[in-house]
Amino acid sequence: MYNISKKSNDFDCWCISTIKRELTNLSVSLLNANVKTWCISAANENDKTERLKYISPIFIHKGEVMISFYEIDDNYIDYLRQFDSKILSTKDGDRKYLRKYIYQIDSTTMATENELNGKVLLNTNLKLRKSDEPQILIYHTHGSEAYRGSRKGRKSDTVIGVGDVLTKRLEQKNIKVVHDRNIYDVKNGKEERSKAYNYAATAIEKNLKKYPSIQVVIDLHRDGVNESTKLVTRQNGKRMAQIMFFNGMSRTATNGNIKYLKNPNKQTNLAFSLQLQAQAALKYPGFTRKIYVKGYRYNLHYRGRSLLVEVGAQNNTLSEAKASMSLLAELLNNVLY
Repeated sequence: MYNISKKSNDFDCWCISTIKRELTNLSVSLLNANVKTWCISAANENDKTERLKYISPIFIHKGEVMISFYEIDDNYIDYLRQFDSKILSTKDGDRKYLRKYIYQIDSTTMATENELNGKVLLNTNLKLRKSDEPQILIYHTHGSEAYRGSRKGRKSDTVIGVGDVLTKRLEQKNIKVVHDRNIYDVKNGKEERSKAYNYAATAIEKNLKKYPSIQVVIDLHRDGVNESTKLVTRQNGKRMAQIMFFNGMSRTATNGNIKYLKNPNKQTNLAFSLQLQAQAALKYPGFTRKIYVKGYRYNLHYRGRSLLVEVGAQNNTLSEAKASMSLLAELLNNVLY
């Protein structure tokens, strides 16, 4: 006998404590693995059975089932029934699934079927061995990005302060980090976004030359969204900002590949973000948004294990953004070591 408990009414996400009763058994095949998706009942405070409206399968990684639980319309149960073995066992079934549920591909770019091959990306070996030399570089192309309630003029109140926390959490796991706390989107006291990636690229190259042991390059950002959009999740009993992994394709939908923005590490970049997304779905459902894919390169070409991460948005609090770094550090540790 298992139970399920509902989280705070402020959130739609349900937390699995137990499974009280099986209602439906949906068998699907994804990435050449079999998984059962369950529609189950939940016991409310009065021990009455209440239907759990939505259970979303994420994907399979090395035999582990990754599932996310949210309360939405009952019609989604019928939609789930469409994902039977006949659909997902087709040659490109996993690619279709990834495009629909895992990636958000910007209309200005495109990704090929071979590039979004989940089986290949999830099985790419990204493992490192911990060393006494720095292995991770954290920097901020848009270091001036701040949060709700941030104090003006204080780096610790911006995305740079969030990077300070990520650095600390990684070092607590015996991972050596170089944190570049410079701001590249402000020049002469004024915001200057147009050349921020150029300025940041120069700094990346200097750091990689100074620390050739670096194998992981992370550009930590803060997103901008409509005020009505709330990027908040509750994990381990804490309010945290949701994060989003971001990939650049060096390609536009209208003109194709951008020749002057070549990225020989693009496939490894894609593998890195997808493996992190997989770990998050397995351990912390609701922590990550869909992986966003856009057209340019975003300095992700310097290392295969390059990553651009959006941590919350302008309407998140600084404390929510900083709290999420404990989970990001854990995900990085799990994927890399």
